[in-house]
Amino acid sequence: MTWFNEPKEWSVKDNKLSMQVTPQSDYWNKTYYGFTVNDGPFLYTERGGEFEVIVQIEGNYKTRFDQMGLMLKIDENHWIKMGIEYVDGVYNFSTVHTINQSSWSVVTLNEKPKEMWVKAIRRSDSVEIFYSTDGKKYTMSNIVYFPEYKTIQVGMMAASPDGNGFLASFNNFAITHLADKRRLEWLKNNQ
Repeated sequence: MTWFNEPKEWSVKDNKLSMQVTPQSDYWNKTYYGFTVNDGPFLYTERGGEFEVIVQIEGNYKTRFDQMGLMLKIDENHWIKMGIEYVDGVYNFSTVHTINQSSWSVVTLNEKPKEMWVKAIRRSDSVEIFYSTDGKKYTMSNIVYFPEYKTIQVGMMAASPDGNGFLASFNNFAITHLADKRRLEWLKNNQ
């Protein structure tokens, strides 16, 4: 895997990535706030085609907008980040979907999650986004458009826009290849 904006302190042990999140870092494009930033730590690999990606996250969130989770990125104008975001004392499952400009959606959680599982499924021109508090029962939060036929960077992201960083841990990151549904249908019809 490759770092984009490697943090000063990080380690990997027993399939667990721990990092001290870079202070005053974020990903955002223009909408509402009028600025663009692309400087949060992001450890990624590249994938083409269709796949499922999952990770378990634990964060010591401290400051407004502290966040961590998964990221799928084509380039600086086409990306999705999803995971926990701490906003004004409330823990949210948050998704920022960016196609030139960012759109933000949140699902308010009832309490601070000790840990959270984040899952994304990329199929054709879309990404389905899910979260779970137990790693077994998943709730879908979004289906978003994402350009197909593009190789993408997929991995673990964290940011601390207003703060001095926090400790973020990512466990059991895994990507599973999914066979292209359209190709499978074509094969079935052309035996």
